[in-house]
Amino acid sequence: MAAGTIRYWAAAKAAAGIAEEPYAAATLAEALEAVRERHPGELTRVLQRCSFLIDGDPVGTRGHETVRLAEGGTVEVLPPFAGG
Repeated sequence: MAAGTIRYWAAAKAAAGIAEEPYAAATLAEALEAVRERHPGELTRVLQRCSFLIDGDPVGTRGHETVRLAEGGTVEVLPPFAGG
């Protein structure tokens, strides 16, 4: 299990009510499951439309259970936005 930071942007930040929080998880899937448990409701819906960067690299279409998280890493949660 690794520890790092999840950063929320735009609509994800608004839905979470915070800009960032720590994670303790081995994979992106585990980290997102913990986020859903901590923030039920709107953030769970927003996450369905988000893309993710792991330490600056796009996750793309890879299964979240296959995306390993690094100690001290960063998960960027990027909802779709107009003009981008």
